Amino acid sequence: METLDYLSAARRFLRAAGERVGQGDEAELGSLLGLQRSFDDAVQAAVDGQLAMGKTWRDIATATGKTPQAAHKRWARKAEPAP
Repeated sequence: METLDYLSAARRFLRAAGERVGQGDEAELGSLLGLQRSFDDAVQAAVDGQLAMGKTWRDIATATGKTPQAAHKRWARKAEPAP
């Protein structure tokens, strides 16, 4: 499966999960909100991987619609110098 197809399937799965939780208990809403942390971790892993492959903060910024400085502020590890 290509990456974009995989991400499209994940998007559909999350949308369906939201619809199911909308018909469920509030405890399920809390569990759905817990996925935000998993999503943030996945984005961090993707940024780390892109940087390890030689991508620049400018590349990351372009892909995410941010400035290089904003991208660095959001996803840089503490020991990294600013772009």
